[in-house]
Amino acid sequence: MVTSTSDASNRAQAIPSWAALLERFYEPTGLSVPFLKELNGAEVPPPYRALLVHSSDMTPTLADFYGQALRLRVLSRERLGDSYKREVILWLAEDTRPVEYGVIRICLDRLPPAACRLVLEEQRPLGDILQSEAIPHLSWPQAFFQFKADAHAGAALGLRRAGFLYGRRNVLLDGSRRLLAEVIEVLAPVAKHEMAVDWDNPEIRTAPPNGSRTDADHRTLRRMQMTKIRT
Repeated sequence: MVTSTSDASNRAQAIPSWAALLERFYEPTGLSVPFLKELNGAEVPPPYRALLVHSSDMTPTLADFYGQALRLRVLSRERLGDSYKREVILWLAEDTRPVEYGVIRICLDRLPPAACRLVLEEQRPLGDILQSEAIPHLSWPQAFFQFKADAHAGAALGLRRAGFLYGRRNVLLDGSRRLLAEVIEVLAPVAKHEMAVDWDNPEIRTAPPNGSRTDADHRTLRRMQMTKIRT
């Protein structure tokens, strides 16, 4: 099928401005960002709604849902001064199944030195580091979306078929409302038969309501009235 110039232009215009970070990591692949259909929270189907539509960090939410710790694999990265971008997969520690594909920009200068070192070691997800280092922060989702899995996201998540994937664009803020990180998080299908590998001993758990597993500092910051992000 031949794609006209006008079709390509319309496709480019269809990419929302908040997806620029995702587009940055798609560029080296030679692929275009797939069409992202924006959804309101109520339109996200279960169980993905419970995993995405909340103001908690994704790392503990997924760990609670699957009953396993998460591990990090960095696919690519880019650093310019204190701006550190990377493309990652989060996978389950016990059965090594990928459960999230994501792209993130982290403001290194707004993290304590110890946390900054841990981030650059690329061994643990940011959410895990923020919790273990007791760094006060707010998770503030900006958009929810769905798209049909393409070659890039499908390969990263080890998908067997090109079904719909669900995700969110989220920002993390510190106690002064300064940006700590922006992230686009895309969840793998919950049903294991969608994956390219037949996983053993499947066990699906329900997510806690509103991502209730959060540290005390996080709960305190969630009550803040958010009117402006300090960049």
